[in-house]
Amino acid sequence: MFAIGAVGFLLRRNLLVLLMSIELMLNAVNLTLVAFNRVHPHNHAGQIFAFFIIVVAAAEAAIGLAIVLSFFRVRKTVRSDDADLLRNWP
Repeated sequence: MFAIGAVGFLLRRNLLVLLMSIELMLNAVNLTLVAFNRVHPHNHAGQIFAFFIIVVAAAEAAIGLAIVLSFFRVRKTVRSDDADLLRNWP
């Protein structure tokens, strides 16, 4: 699952697909942490780390979507190749 997210992040050009790929990678890490917690039942570190990753993923989604919306308002596109043009924007 992590590899699918990494390939999606590296190969796609749409900013929304990039955000979804990052979410997929974070969910793959959560799945691994919960499986770790299942193997070690008296250690709740996996669940605690998974909870914090969920919080970070929610914040990343909110801030990332706000950035994509503002980028779309300026450039009328969500292609990641056009993001470097913002450096020259007045």
